[in-house]
Amino acid sequence: MKYSLITAATMCSSIAAAAAGPLSYPAAPQDGTTYSVSGVEVSDIYRPLENDTAAATLAWVEAENALTRSVLDAVPFRDAIRRRLTALMDYEKTGLPWREHDGKYYFYVNDGLRNQAVLYRASEPYGKDAEVFIDPNALSDDGTVALTGVYMSPDGRYTAYTVSRSGSDWTEIYVMDTATGRLLDDHIEWAKFTGAAWHGSDGFYYSAYDRPSDGRDFSAANEYHRVYFHRLGTPQSRDKVVYENRNQPLYFHSVATTDDQRWLMVMGGGQGFGNSLYVRPLADADAPWITIEPSMDYTMEPLDTDPEGRLLVLTSQGAPRNRLVRIDPFAAERADWTTILPEDSRGGVLTGAQRSGADRLIASYDRDASTHLSIHAVADGRHLSDVALPTLGTASVSASSREPGAHYSFTSFTYPSSIYSLDTATGKSTPVRETRVEGLNPADYVTEQVFYTSKDGTRVPMFVVRRKDLRPDGTNPTYLYGYGGFNITLRPSFSPSRMLWLEDGGIYAQSGLRGGAEYGEDWHEAGTKLKKQNVFDDFIAAGEYMVDKGWTRPELMVAEGGSNGGLLVGAVVNQRPDLFRVAIPRVGVMDMMRYHLFTIGWNWASDYGTADDSPAMAAYLHGYSPLHTIRSGVDYPAVLVTTADHDDRVVPAHSFKYAAALQAADTGDRPKLIRIDSKAGHGAGKPVAKVIDEWTDIYSFIYDNLGRTPAAAR
Repeated sequence: MKYSLITAATMCSSIAAAAAGPLSYPAAPQDGTTYSVSGVEVSDIYRPLENDTAAATLAWVEAENALTRSVLDAVPFRDAIRRRLTALMDYEKTGLPWREHDGKYYFYVNDGLRNQAVLYRASEPYGKDAEVFIDPNALSDDGTVALTGVYMSPDGRYTAYTVSRSGSDWTEIYVMDTATGRLLDDHIEWAKFTGAAWHGSDGFYYSAYDRPSDGRDFSAANEYHRVYFHRLGTPQSRDKVVYENRNQPLYFHSVATTDDQRWLMVMGGGQGFGNSLYVRPLADADAPWITIEPSMDYTMEPLDTDPEGRLLVLTSQGAPRNRLVRIDPFAAERADWTTILPEDSRGGVLTGAQRSGADRLIASYDRDASTHLSIHAVADGRHLSDVALPTLGTASVSASSREPGAHYSFTSFTYPSSIYSLDTATGKSTPVRETRVEGLNPADYVTEQVFYTSKDGTRVPMFVVRRKDLRPDGTNPTYLYGYGGFNITLRPSFSPSRMLWLEDGGIYAQSGLRGGAEYGEDWHEAGTKLKKQNVFDDFIAAGEYMVDKGWTRPELMVAEGGSNGGLLVGAVVNQRPDLFRVAIPRVGVMDMMRYHLFTIGWNWASDYGTADDSPAMAAYLHGYSPLHTIRSGVDYPAVLVTTADHDDRVVPAHSFKYAAALQAADTGDRPKLIRIDSKAGHGAGKPVAKVIDEWTDIYSFIYDNLGRTPAAAR
């Protein structure tokens, strides 16, 4: 399937089109489909758009893109926005270094506007002898092949690496000689949600599905995720299945080996909030699997082993805000688990821990959605010191039991990611690579964390970022962002595209909605299934807070979210169209009655429930599904829907059907457009050129529909 963002001849300026009345939208293919599920009658008249290879769908896509291009290309300041975005993104971005099994250090660098970051290696972190190890820019002409993982054999002899093409979740695995870079003949296809877990240097384990047989590579449901072993020098057809569950076609099975090569581990997921965990000695392929946790009720994330080879596992079992336990697989009953790090006494959520040298642990906690690091003893979890971070922000750690010390990156809303070395004996941090963006002075901005009250009285956190000179006089354009799902925390992070908004006097507000992990599993569960409305109420209350505090007005408010956040924006706009002037639902889950029938949509049932579960669940989903709750006869914000042809996570049919229904409804004269990208997916691995293209269009749409000219064009 190939779609194109057509550069059509300009039909009219967007401002003139708005003045002349509603746009004339392409007629979408429809067949009048209705169906009943769990006693709920559902209209699905745009069902033909689910067939992404049908001629009628392709013609509709071409017509929609032509209309969208005619509007966006006519925005008079579009080129000025592109120039400023390009300048903001043109700075060196450096990733964390890590030491590999060959004794060398590896790190990613993008020196500015390269489509993909380049992987380097050196004898020391960022050493002068650094050389290119893998340059993903050389894997395609347009930067649409992304390097998604690198996995070295324990002796350092071989390196397996994974790539994704055009943003798809489908993964290919290649193998190279580490020293020379020579590619081996080994090549794995149709893998998904996997890395390469080495067993010595003989071969590696990986997870894969069967290839879709009907040509629906990017839309067919994925079933029977198996774990295979690939022996080097043999074809993929001879790979051996080492783990599968024929009774559960909708389970994921992720595979890993411990760094000390003692244990093979399989984690099962997809039908609960957590994952199961099974292990066996790596040296004994005939050994029975040992059950550590059979259910998917809890997080069970193996992080490392201790010096005696026992597993260190992050778990929510008995600890909704997580704890770190030591588990001897030969004595794996819960009663035999030893708690190393209990639930945080300061109310935070334990999100990870890494060994540093023989006797140290670096623990990461989220407290009110910001990272806090501390150093502990491996043996008993004894607290040794805290790590002082520059401000509210997000830190990521790179450490290993193979050497003392560590590195970490730190970023915040107006602080680009910088790298620090950490002395775990003293807790002292030293800057190693400080990032500078031309024209950005973090001192010009302020980040405040505020707490507001949602509809049911729940206290919800929100970051508000703005220039220091702004005042609550109701004149500030405000960009409200949220997600609220799947146990994911929204932490502070730097975005060069967001700086265009902030430097121009816009306010950015990011809310930690229920459904996320900001306060642990209880916070997550409070935004799932029959409680999903809490997420929408939290987002609406965030917008009302910004208005009530005098920062902005509804006619200056933008709502944006992606994936589950796209669902959020679609649902909230239907419920409160008066609260926003512009809405950007990106790659969203818009059909809540059928989402579980495409690719890995069934995996979201633990958060959403499905229409097949019960009459109550079906009615609840139908009552907020963005596709099914569009309100005719009500003025809506201007809406720009985004999706992409290779999005095989949230398939484009969601956005297609939603946009068609929105355009057919009587929702006022503000534009309702859809932007359908080509050779792109859900977002990961998107080349820089496409990122600039997308944000140029989004900001052109936002500014034009706010009736404002950006500073870049003044």
